[in-house]
Amino acid sequence: MNSYTQKSIVTGAILGSLSVALGAFGTHMLRPLLEVHYMEVFETAVRYQMYHAIAFILLGLTIQHKPLPKYIYTLFLIGISIFTLTLYGIVIGSMQANNPLKWLGAITPLGGASLISAWVLFAYHTWKK
Repeated sequence: MNSYTQKSIVTGAILGSLSVALGAFGTHMLRPLLEVHYMEVFETAVRYQMYHAIAFILLGLTIQHKPLPKYIYTLFLIGISIFTLTLYGIVIGSMQANNPLKWLGAITPLGGASLISAWVLFAYHTWKK
């Protein structure tokens, strides 16, 4: 297993384990403290984190059979970091008056754009001969 494969699979495993831990934390600790809207925001972050944990593992398995550019990994990592961390920040901010972290919502789409780019490039480079 090459280092790029290993890095992708390990990243997926770490993100997956964190998704489960954060999901449990949200359900048991945050649900009583959050408005429904912010609980939904939290659940969206956890869900997308888990989806992309699986994406990293798929990327690693694909790399074993077909070389792919390393920037796909980087785009996935940047995207999921920006997307989830901004959503988690908005949720944390919601526990304070006037949510001082609400402005993070303006950055969240950058993470989404990075994720979309990663998926498109993953498909393109997997498809091309």
